[in-house]
Order: sequence, then structure tokens, then C-alpha cells
Amino acid sequence: MNKITQAIVFLSLAGPGIVGNILVFMRYVYTSALGTEKRPIDLILIHLAFSNLIIICSTGVTDIVTVFYFRNFLGDIGCKTMVYLARMARGLSICTTCLLSVVQAVTISPRTTIWTKLKPQTSCQVLPFLVLFWIVNVLISSNLLSYIKAGSGWNRSVAATFIGHCYMLPSRHIIKWFFLSLMTLRDVIFQSLMGWSSGSMALHLYKHHKHVLYLHSSRSANNSPPEIRATWSVLILMACFLFFYWVDFILSFYTGFTVTHDSTLLNIKVFLEFGYASFSPYVLISRDVHPPHVLHAH
Repeated sequence: MNKITQAIVFLSLAGPGIVGNILVFMRYVYTSALGTEKRPIDLILIHLAFSNLIIICSTGVTDIVTVFYFRNFLGDIGCKTMVYLARMARGLSICTTCLLSVVQAVTISPRTTIWTKLKPQTSCQVLPFLVLFWIVNVLISSNLLSYIKAGSGWNRSVAATFIGHCYMLPSRHIIKWFFLSLMTLRDVIFQSLMGWSSGSMALHLYKHHKHVLYLHSSRSANNSPPEIRATWSVLILMACFLFFYWVDFILSFYTGFTVTHDSTLLNIKVFLEFGYASFSPYVLISRDVHPPHVLHAH
């Protein structure tokens, strides 16, 4: 019964997450392809939805299968692929969420500030950043390909760490700390940028709120301009990302420090790993309730 409950929990997150990200992906692909206005932020949202789909499919789906004890169904190649994709897509999600936050902060910044010069005007100006994110995260996660093994390919005489459906073999300390330092540096840089951009957007929203109160206009208060609605959605995304990231970080630190392998903690960690990927598309859908500009044209 416990295994069935775990499968239901995983499916309740993975199923809606896949549907939500596909909806966001298709919505912004449609807008970019047929819309008259090519917004750079649309490409970022397409990439974020695609990264989230990789996370859910590589982490959630494989964990649903392993709930029913099919621990070796992947094999060595399958284990390497799934763990590598999950780690790489997680990094892509961090970088893409940061880029979304920074672009939105620059977009709503006053025209008199120097930051307006950094505002991307076309999708082509955003594309090099996305390519860079792929290069960085492909390299940072490359060490996993050498140390991930399936249960059937693992020599029991060698100590290994069980990571849900595969085993991670011990690596040399130099290699381990080198890649760990790269991951830490990536997270610190991008989360610092998130913090700056989120603070900037929060300040702008506060000034906007004061302006609305000053005007005493119910129309202005009830019908926020599109950039304000978009800013609120990005801020909510930032809050969700930071919540899932830091709770997962604290839990990972605890389990690593205490060397515990409690199945309940492992299930919570899996939930945290793809919770943001499943929740984030619905933040975008709930805030972006207006039809695309191309529909108004018709």
C-alpha cells in the first residue's frame, strides 16, 4: 500500500506537470510563430518549459517505475542517461529562470536608467545566452557519465551511493570537489542575479502601487498593465524556485551529513526536485489569462 501511495503522489505531480509545460511550450511556440510581435521573453519561456519537461520525464517517470521494484530496468546506459539529463536540466532551469527574471527586470526599468540599453529587442539576442547555458551545464554534469551504474552493473565489493534507481560510484576527491565547486559557483552567480532582479522588480511594483493609490483610480487598480502582470508572475516564479531549491539543498545537506538513506526523505527529495518544474507552468498560465495578440488580430 505504501508503494501505491508513493506512485499516486508521483503521478499527481508528474502528470499535471507534463500537461502544464506542454501547454506553455505550445502556447509560446504558437505566439512566436504566428504573432506579429516577436518577444524575446517568449523564447525564454519556451526553453524553461522544455527544461522542465526533461526534469519531469527523467526524474519523475523513472522514480514512478522504480516504486514497483523495477530497479534494473534502465541498465547502465539508461541510468547514465536519466541521471545526466536530470542534473543537466536542473542546471538549465536555474539559468533560464535567472535569465527570465533579469530580462523582466530590465524590461520594466525606467527608460532613463542605463539598464534599458541591456534590454533584448529580438529573440536572436537571447539565443546566445541559451546556447551558453547548454554548453556550461553539459560540461558541469559530464562527470556523472563515468560514475553512474545500474544495480546489475555494480560490483558489490565497491562502496556506492544509492540515488533512487541507480548507484553512484565514489570518485577521486579532486574531481569530486572540482565539479562540486563549478556547480556551486554556477548556483551562486545565477541566484545572486535572481536576487538583484527580484529586488528591482519588487521595488518597481511598490512604486506602481503607490502611484495607483495616488491616482485613486479604480480602473487603474483593477486593470494592471500587461508588464505589471508579467512582473508579478515572474516574482511568484522566483519565490517558488527559491523555496524548492533551498529546501532541497537543506535536505540534501542533512542526508549527506548524516549518511541516512530513509525512504521517506528520499521521496521528499524527489518531490522537491521536480516540484518547481510541475508547479511553474501553472503560475504562467494563471497570470497569462489574456489571449495572444494574434487572436485579437483576427
